[in-house]
Amino acid sequence: MPAYYLEALTVTLGLILLMAEAFVASKSKAWVGVAAAVGLGAVLLLTFIAIGPQDEPDAGWAKWPLWNFYQFDQPAFFYKAFALLTTMIVVLMSIDYRKVLARFTDHPGSENGTGEFYALPVFACAGMMWLASAKDLAGAFVALELVTISFYILVAYMRRNVGSLEAGVKYLILGALSTGFLVYGIAWVYGSVGTMNLEEIARALSPVVSEGQVGTAAIIPAPTQVADNITIPIHFSGVFPAALLPALLFGIALVMVGLGFKIGAVPMQVWIPDVYQGAPTPVTAFLSVGSKAAGFILMMRFLDPFLASDLTRGPVLNLLAILAIATLLFGNLAAIPQTNFKRLLGYSSIAHAGFLLLALAAGKSDSADSLGSSLTVSLYLATYLMMTLGVFFILSQIRIQRDGEAISDFNGLGKTNPTLALALTILMAALAGVPLTAGFVGKFFVFQLAVNSGLWAGVGVGFVAVAAGFYYYFKVVRAMWWSEPEGKAPVTLPAISKACVAVLTVATLVFGVWPQPILSLLR
Repeated sequence: MPAYYLEALTVTLGLILLMAEAFVASKSKAWVGVAAAVGLGAVLLLTFIAIGPQDEPDAGWAKWPLWNFYQFDQPAFFYKAFALLTTMIVVLMSIDYRKVLARFTDHPGSENGTGEFYALPVFACAGMMWLASAKDLAGAFVALELVTISFYILVAYMRRNVGSLEAGVKYLILGALSTGFLVYGIAWVYGSVGTMNLEEIARALSPVVSEGQVGTAAIIPAPTQVADNITIPIHFSGVFPAALLPALLFGIALVMVGLGFKIGAVPMQVWIPDVYQGAPTPVTAFLSVGSKAAGFILMMRFLDPFLASDLTRGPVLNLLAILAIATLLFGNLAAIPQTNFKRLLGYSSIAHAGFLLLALAAGKSDSADSLGSSLTVSLYLATYLMMTLGVFFILSQIRIQRDGEAISDFNGLGKTNPTLALALTILMAALAGVPLTAGFVGKFFVFQLAVNSGLWAGVGVGFVAVAAGFYYYFKVVRAMWWSEPEGKAPVTLPAISKACVAVLTVATLVFGVWPQPILSLLR
């Protein structure tokens, strides 16, 4: 099956869900969420049999102009599967969260205003899947806007809740600002290189050995002697003028600012705590995992040609290192005084973005016997998915059953529901990076890359970040096991949430000691 069918099927699923919800009369809208999860699961299975033009070059569809904008390689396969799995889990979380949605959309006894909530993540998922296959900046921008516009609606979905509306306005304003940076940066890159196709940008910046060729490049290194009395000049493709290098670097910096909004990196992180706190909990989970992964795959696609060129590699790596250190410091130190759990997870998300940027700043290529920067980022995101979504499942039920999201709302959970408290303890320990959990595996490979690349400042800040993380993550553990319930209602998980929390918690432990299945999938 051609790979582009995957996005087509996902969009079709979203349209069918919208039409069915509009014309099928039913008191409960949970069936829309179930249908969305089943449909996404079917597309996820089809991902494993999808092929690109390189797998069947003689097919008619393999010669379409589509493949100038769309690619299906191993990273595309992984991030498509990542987007589908994340969206499916978030939709399942939304089914159990529908009581809160009904309370703040129509009225507590009606779910008439909640049906579209299950279809919108499907459209966001399609945008994430297109991002994973983007090989042209214009197509990537359109896909990114599909994701962003879907989130504009989802964040402000609880229109009767002031916090949700405030979060939606902040996300809209700062999202529009980041889009301006992104478009302006793409314009500078296009004006400098003359193309928005990432493969053509790589060719324009890559050194080409030629004999007797006179190019127009102003950046020409000293001739290279390959044999006695034989000298071959090296040109950077003969088309890139030195005078445009500052303009190209300026464009890269602008694009990085725009992408920094999507991944929650300094200096575009200011929206995260307020939006995370005000948005519906399933949307916060989706932002924390799905949107971050989409931003990182686009960032890696965008930076790949610039990291492969000696012209731009040094400045780009320096920029990534500065962003990583600033993001690690801000996210972890700002999380320490937090008392609201969702805000704490917001700052935690910024901190994890710092670790991911540190892996990219190492600038290591992937090889058969070691993980490079891109595979380490993918592995970290895979472990982050399990830990974070498990925590949000539990948080959503605390919000429903105890009507609060503060750390104090977890008081006495170890006495009223020890099994649930144990699961949350494991997940929080994994987020902190405790050994024998999946979170430790991700952080270990990041630190290994940073040490091998000599990023000692990043390593030092990373250790400070990990120490701070132990403190603020275990504030929740302390509240569960050492604080009294003080009249708090017992918390019991519905069937869907219970199954998902169990699977995610077990996966966090299993992949903490046996990460080979994830590594095999990445390769």
